[in-house]
Amino acid sequence: MWVLLALCVAAFGAGLIDAMVGGGGLIQIPALFGLMPSQGHATLLGTNKISSVVGTTFAAYKYAKAIQVPWNAVVPATAMALIGAYCGAYIVTQISTEVLRLMLPLLLIAVAIYTFLRKDLGSVHAPKLDKNRERFFGACVGLAIGFYDGFFGPGTGSFLMVAFVVFFGFDFLAATAGAKMVNIACNLASLAWFAPAGHVIVALGLLMAVFNLAGARVGASLAIRKGAGFVRKALLTVVFLLILRTSYDSYWPYLKAWFA
Repeated sequence: MWVLLALCVAAFGAGLIDAMVGGGGLIQIPALFGLMPSQGHATLLGTNKISSVVGTTFAAYKYAKAIQVPWNAVVPATAMALIGAYCGAYIVTQISTEVLRLMLPLLLIAVAIYTFLRKDLGSVHAPKLDKNRERFFGACVGLAIGFYDGFFGPGTGSFLMVAFVVFFGFDFLAATAGAKMVNIACNLASLAWFAPAGHVIVALGLLMAVFNLAGARVGASLAIRKGAGFVRKALLTVVFLLILRTSYDSYWPYLKAWFA
């Protein structure tokens, strides 16, 4: 019961954070791996996707009602994310993620520095690509980050947000709305591999989904009400925490072995 309670609390927190700026995996994935160490990593990742897709879908619905979603870039990104995430989910069951695990903190540090130095980043919605280029680069972003989400996952929503802001000129709220749509595709495509392969605990995933949805409801409302400036600060906070968490997971075992 204590394990279930802890996982439900983690799912609520993940839904809250993910709805605002992405990065819900910062809370939910470590909770699953820490509290259920006897389960295989693919099964825990698959169970995480069941919970995440419910919260992400609700957050996307809330944003679509309140914000003009940049569909011209989002539709091709979502379509290609389905392909990328499915391929990534397949490959993660075949090979080790160790190299990507070591690279991730460095990528997050670069994202944090860039976002911090660009004070005006994402404050104004000023698309800078024509329609054809938006569709092309949307497809490229969807394929690349979709693959990453299926293969590994932590920080996917944050990477999508920053990509939409930096490459497309969207403000943080429009970027968040677009990221949610792509995230749904990533989660569904990953589940399309994990579920038939038996890498999900359905009852646990659905229980966590209820709490993830509750957190998403609160997080989306906060972001919409407080605006792009609030989302930028929340993004920097989440990315900083992701850096700490992923650095610990990636490098601490090597340091401990070195000094042993």
